Amino acid sequence: MELTRRDAVAALAAVGATGGAALGVRRASDRRIPNTGDDSGNGSATDEASTAAVAAETTVRSSMTAVARVVYPDEVSGVEPFVDRFLDGRLDGSSHAMGVRGAVADLDDLARSWYGAPVADLSPADRDALLRETGADTAEEDPDGTTAEQVRYYVVNELLLALYGSPTGGELVGIENPRGHPGGTESYRRGPR
Repeated sequence: MELTRRDAVAALAAVGATGGAALGVRRASDRRIPNTGDDSGNGSATDEASTAAVAAETTVRSSMTAVARVVYPDEVSGVEPFVDRFLDGRLDGSSHAMGVRGAVADLDDLARSWYGAPVADLSPADRDALLRETGADTAEEDPDGTTAEQVRYYVVNELLLALYGSPTGGELVGIENPRGHPGGTESYRRGPR
């Protein structure tokens, strides 16, 4: 089953996010130079801060995609554009977005410490082992909890919410018409496929 960017938009609608507006905001913010507090006119500090901000965004996206490839069923394809589009609507500067960024940073730090590479560079087997070793596979979700609980809440559950909130992902578990996905009255008149 191939996930599409349209599936990501439907998943965003299911969680009440507006991906189109967020995409425009993200693209505009990518061009902005963050305030480094350096009023000396030295451009190098500003350039370094700007590069670091882009790298943080890139790290979040690549790490989330890498984790999705481990937690999503094998029969799912189109993972990278799906996750990227979903994150367009979720990395919006909200406190939830900051939680996602923080949990990914913590997971990436653990990957570098235990495996010598960032999450995105690990093999699928090592990514799976990393999630298990952090305890994210069995932890209760808690946005204010331990690292394992935060990784479970902001990384694993976020990705599963995206998948199963989409029409294609919903079909995998028999949810033919996920919340936020218009199916019309016809979908209620016929039985499941």
